[in-house]
Amino acid sequence: MSKRLPPRGDYQPDLFAANFADIPIRDQRDTMERPFFSLAKKPRFVPIEYNVGDVWVEVSANPKFGIATIWDADILIWASTQITEALDRGLSASRIVHFHPHHLLKSIRRPTGGEHYRRLRAALDRLTHTAVRTNIRAEGKKKTASFHWLESWKEVTDENTGETTGMTLTLPDWLFDGIMMKGGVLTIHEDYFLLTGGIERWLYRVARKHAGQQEGGWQFTMQQLHEKSGSASRLSDFAIDVRKVVEADSLPEYTAMLHKNDDGEEVIHFLKRTLLSTNDPRYETPRNPRRRIARGITAKSITFNTLSG
Repeated sequence: MSKRLPPRGDYQPDLFAANFADIPIRDQRDTMERPFFSLAKKPRFVPIEYNVGDVWVEVSANPKFGIATIWDADILIWASTQITEALDRGLSASRIVHFHPHHLLKSIRRPTGGEHYRRLRAALDRLTHTAVRTNIRAEGKKKTASFHWLESWKEVTDENTGETTGMTLTLPDWLFDGIMMKGGVLTIHEDYFLLTGGIERWLYRVARKHAGQQEGGWQFTMQQLHEKSGSASRLSDFAIDVRKVVEADSLPEYTAMLHKNDDGEEVIHFLKRTLLSTNDPRYETPRNPRRRIARGITAKSITFNTLSG
């Protein structure tokens, strides 16, 4: 459980729609805590079924492509960011997003070689063929929204060289409406894209949605997290993976702690690092809002020891 190193050239920002070096990265909040994606790199074909309280989610795999993964969801985060950035700049927003794969890969902090172009196409296929049914934002427990993560995607290539000249993806109404609604997106840390583990990535998104800036953070039992994750592993194996993430303390912005509650259940407590004591080695100062322009996208938050040194 760790962060991978940034790809070569990650420090050098491109223009808008190329790199997130100077714009906040936005994630659609309804997708952040519930089991909409596979957390495993191995193809998953077993459906995800989640039903807690009045909320339910069903995700079904295409037999050829499998269920879209949490790494595939980086493309949706990229699209959410492009749409919200366009709105912030006073431009119009559309479910149809045009892009060059080089720009998208740079933005989600991945290498841009031929193999990564092929992986991008595979991810687009999984997103297009993963079927989702849920009552989240379906206006009532008995109502259902049914969609695929992408309605379609297409690629245009140069007839002479065979090189890609552009791509287009079309978001479903459910996701686009969620991006457009007030409070529908949350800003996330750019180092999220460097997290290598599926559970690690999912835990960050849960922490970001629930702990936020809250002084006391947020707590879940291990059982609650297991249910929310949609993980295909047993609770005991899931708990081992979560403990590894806590021990590695690798989540951007947030730290996680384990303890037992009065019922003897294992509890995970997420807390923003800026709220820790300055004597705590996990403490980080609040980040300068212009940090990615002034110090570079790979610059970490300044620690108290750095300031005092």
